[in-house]
Amino acid sequence: MADNQKREELKNRIEAGQQRHANRTVGDYAREARDTATAFVKDHPVATVVGGLAIGVIVASMLPGPGRRMRKQAARRGSALAAMAAEIGLAYGASLIDSLGTAARAGGDRLEDFGDAIGDSAHDLRRKASLQGSAASEGARRLTREVGKKTGRKVRDLRARMAH
Repeated sequence: MADNQKREELKNRIEAGQQRHANRTVGDYAREARDTATAFVKDHPVATVVGGLAIGVIVASMLPGPGRRMRKQAARRGSALAAMAAEIGLAYGASLIDSLGTAARAGGDRLEDFGDAIGDSAHDLRRKASLQGSAASEGARRLTREVGKKTGRKVRDLRARMAH
């Protein structure tokens, strides 16, 4: 029985996946490709610039020999595009480094504040413990003195009774 239920569940999942796939439009695929490409460029800006340069060189080398003027034009446009892509990658890298520096400073400030708070709390606890220790010591000293007085009086009274 469990095998039949598993097969039925798997069949239903396959049908649901096929239905979702059938409902997707070309625009959905285009958005997914755009988002994937954007994420790749943000994650790997240097690799993107190097790859663009490599593709430009390959395309320029594939142009036929008689089309030198066209090849020079393509090389100029390709180098302009590569320069622009490199500039964008460098700007993105610089902004990323600035963001990391800002985050590191903010994290350092928070750690410093946290350390100060811990230090202040430890100082307060030490002061309170010292005060309580002093109070306990004073209480013990008073108790010892009172017990000593009472003991001395009792001994004196007992001696007086024994002498009579």
